[in-house]
Amino acid sequence: MPTLHVCSLARLAETVAVTNASHLVTLINADTPVLRPACIPPERHLFIGVNDITTPLDGAILPGEEHVMALVDFVRRWDRAQPLVIHCYAGISRSTAAAYISACTLFPDADEMRLAVRLRAASPTATPNGRLIETADSVLGRDGRMCKAIAAIGIGTLAYEGEPFHLPFV
Repeated sequence: MPTLHVCSLARLAETVAVTNASHLVTLINADTPVLRPACIPPERHLFIGVNDITTPLDGAILPGEEHVMALVDFVRRWDRAQPLVIHCYAGISRSTAAAYISACTLFPDADEMRLAVRLRAASPTATPNGRLIETADSVLGRDGRMCKAIAAIGIGTLAYEGEPFHLPFV
């Protein structure tokens, strides 16, 4: 069974080490330096340089279809033999959106609400980036169900940094 782990940039090295992850997804501002753990080969690290915004902002990179497609393609190529770690700066918005998108990608027939409820249970601070969710909903052909499910679980508990968590599927 595939295992997805989510963390902040500050907890990246620790989370990769503890989980024995083989793959890594980074969603962070394009100019933020990220030290890839040495145990993750470059070809198993997807770096998505986007800002945590939902509407255009001068000088910022708005998440778009090309970013979601890169994530979906990467997750589909993941062999699932070892865990995948997904992180952003705080482990609250971009990374939790990417984890939810990954779950919807890996389990195309899964109920979106069920996956969203599992995300909320795994992380009380999860507040998935709405632009990433909206874009993925369209890319994955989920007819608005991803957006509705994430709206239903609401905004997470306010925090500066989320605690690392894993997203269970069963």
